[in-house]
Amino acid sequence: MIGGVERILLGLVLALSSASPAKAAADLAAAKAEGKVVWYTSTPIEAAQKLVNMFRSKTGVAVELFRSGGSAVMQRFQLEFDAKKIFADVLTTSDPAESTALAAKGVFVAFKPENFDKLPESAKDPNGMFVGQRLNMITIYYRNDKIAEADAPKMMKDLLDPKYKGKLVMADPSFTSLQLAVVGMTAKNLGWDYYEGLRKNDIIIMQGGQQTVDMVKRGERLIAAGASDSYAADAKLEGRPFTTVYPPDGTFLIPSPSAVVANAPHPNAAKVFAEFLISADAQKIFPEVGGYSSRLDIPAPAGSPPLADIKLLPVDYDYIQKNAPAIKKKFNEIFQ
Repeated sequence: MIGGVERILLGLVLALSSASPAKAAADLAAAKAEGKVVWYTSTPIEAAQKLVNMFRSKTGVAVELFRSGGSAVMQRFQLEFDAKKIFADVLTTSDPAESTALAAKGVFVAFKPENFDKLPESAKDPNGMFVGQRLNMITIYYRNDKIAEADAPKMMKDLLDPKYKGKLVMADPSFTSLQLAVVGMTAKNLGWDYYEGLRKNDIIIMQGGQQTVDMVKRGERLIAAGASDSYAADAKLEGRPFTTVYPPDGTFLIPSPSAVVANAPHPNAAKVFAEFLISADAQKIFPEVGGYSSRLDIPAPAGSPPLADIKLLPVDYDYIQKNAPAIKKKFNEIFQ
């Protein structure tokens, strides 16, 4: 039989286990006392700045922002972590494979913020080690004032057509983790001959997504290959003549994991900010700038197809994580 003391302890355990981790853990008063949150992120700069401004307006807590390409953000975080110097409170990248590996090492705090249940299973860690801050659709986009729709590529294999020689640009998988996943899975599915073909078609390699879209904006290249739709969406909002293609033979969808860092300098502000990032107000920013929200209850951006209408290709994150050095090495051998 269970005694009185044991019964009380059991009741406490059950009460704690049934409590909402979001309600219990996100403490705005404590966050305000800490004064700020430090956010390392690969979020496109326009969306990132809107999020920073909205969070400060809603909470009064300042955000110190470090924004760069996914691989650069992860590299800086890893260097600091290895040196036992934790500066980031919240880490948002575009690398589910590396985030999964870091979570297994205890680098992140298990935290299921409010609205955790509104994210698809593929966009979050089941234990709350990270959640998808946004969904990255990997597409083709092109200048529709220079290339007619009838002559535009429809599928990734179309980019090997000699008529596109000297018109192509793509990001470097050594800089952006999004592109690492794209290159790794494309090479796995189509073989490295595909990238040999792109090299023969005189594709130019830029550092990241921003540099890639800038090349297309300037007309120095007319087609971005295997590129994040969010950059094209920003360009369209600027009035640029861009068209985005979601290949009917399959499109990669890669979530951008966002995690609360263990032993962070501002632990309460980190949880409040992490919870804010998947709030309805924050998530609506992504469709407003042409990207996809990570929440199932928020519609696709205007002019873009609903997720249900897009054929999505699976991404093997374990494969990407285990083979990342080999993928980068092979890519560099082809293009350098």
